[in-house]
Amino acid sequence: MDDTVVAIAGDGDDSDRRRPLLSPTEEIHPYTDPPSPQHPPLDAAAAQPEEQRKPERVVSLDVFRGFTVAVSGNFIQTMLVLCSAAPKFRRGLWLRAQMMILVDDAGGAWPGINHAPWFGVTVADFVMPAFLFIIGVSAALVFKKMPNKTAATKKGAIRASKLFILGVILQGGYIHGRHKLTYGVDLDHIRWLGVLQRIAVGYFVAAMSEIWLVNNNLVDSSVSFVKKYFMEWFMAIAITVLYVALVFGLYVSNWEFEIQTSNSTLSIPSNSIETKMIQCGVRGSLGPPCNAVGLVDRVLLGENHLYKNPVYKRTKECSINSPDYGPLPPNAPDWCLAPFDPEGLLSTLMAAVTCFVGLFFGHVLIHCKNHSKRMLIWLLASVVLTISAFLVLLLGMPFSKPLYTVSYMLLTGGVSGFLLLLLYYIVDVIHIKKPFVLFQWMGMNALIVYVLAACELFPTLIQGFYWRSPENNLVDVTESLLQAVFQSKRWGTLAFVLLEIVFWCLAAGFLHMKGVYLKL
Repeated sequence: MDDTVVAIAGDGDDSDRRRPLLSPTEEIHPYTDPPSPQHPPLDAAAAQPEEQRKPERVVSLDVFRGFTVAVSGNFIQTMLVLCSAAPKFRRGLWLRAQMMILVDDAGGAWPGINHAPWFGVTVADFVMPAFLFIIGVSAALVFKKMPNKTAATKKGAIRASKLFILGVILQGGYIHGRHKLTYGVDLDHIRWLGVLQRIAVGYFVAAMSEIWLVNNNLVDSSVSFVKKYFMEWFMAIAITVLYVALVFGLYVSNWEFEIQTSNSTLSIPSNSIETKMIQCGVRGSLGPPCNAVGLVDRVLLGENHLYKNPVYKRTKECSINSPDYGPLPPNAPDWCLAPFDPEGLLSTLMAAVTCFVGLFFGHVLIHCKNHSKRMLIWLLASVVLTISAFLVLLLGMPFSKPLYTVSYMLLTGGVSGFLLLLLYYIVDVIHIKKPFVLFQWMGMNALIVYVLAACELFPTLIQGFYWRSPENNLVDVTESLLQAVFQSKRWGTLAFVLLEIVFWCLAAGFLHMKGVYLKL
């Protein structure tokens, strides 16, 4: 059949020219009514080019992030208050149906809610890795398309720098926290590292890896997936090998530190500096006094810039109330008074590997287009990580958050994967969202909630306004009122912190409804 043609009117001899109505590259499409607000196209999203489609937000990531922020600070501290309020609480906690904790005098201990004194893991020890894990997942989504790698590098570096500086301000000693209406820090004793600084380093490593180590190959099979992200996996393995080599290879010699002691002579107080010597001379030790993680921090950062109240002060050697803080027992070793940074350089290097675990989960989210395949791969990865953690434990590397051991990284990465899998199924697959909407709001403004609530910046500011006496402020009066209502300091404090969590969830929801999101 000949091409359909039409005559085109024109001047002179051009009026007789004939051309096809359709070019060879054009197609005939059936006529449809133009779309209207009342009758939108049935597949409008699919009709758009892929690069113009607005990606559907993965709500479970917001819920995961919000839940992590909620339990990161005050809730864990409240559980510690409940643990330390009476001897029977120090012996352990029990799970009960309607309340999160209750004590059963008959026995059967629930491990402490606070961080493990040195070896082992508790509920609190999964919070920081969860932060780093979700940062890796988010980085995979943010940097999946980069038309300009230089601009992306600049953006990632600036954001990491802002986060690091914010961490130094909030956790370096400048802000003295609740119940202290003072601020300021001696630069000779400022703490350079902390939680936000660790998150900044993890984000920077994950972002740079995603920008520079991932090729542009099309992923259409498992083999192409491995080829695309092989260099990132190699980087994660290289960091792990370097960590193990330093931890077991560095020689830790005898070292000393200074402490300030107070003496009173003739009712005149005076302070003096006393030097303590720690006997080491070992290689490969994972104990508090002679590990390579502390050695690297003392050499590169200096003793004055380390955390002065380390978690090992709650060990049996250092506290008569172990696993809580308490007075030194008789004949306590000198290292109980030594500084140690739980977010030190070497441990932060290992913590960055948790971001690589999150990157893998994010890549699966990007390239697997159906729920079943995503969840299957996540499940297998989480199982492999968890089993590997216990295998490394059997090989002689215990779980330790202060050291951020390989076994601890694998275990917390696996548990974070399980948690993401569960939330993804509930929220994004079967769409049960309403019970989690408060955490979703908090997750969408996680940074401002963490800074104001978990870092206690907002309560500290509120306490600055008081009536006649510093104790008569809105924060302390509210907490005291709840303790009086419940006729218990323990349950009153718990009610106060739960109220605080709900307040910040609602505050985050208000910001969400107003379209306000704090980003660095």
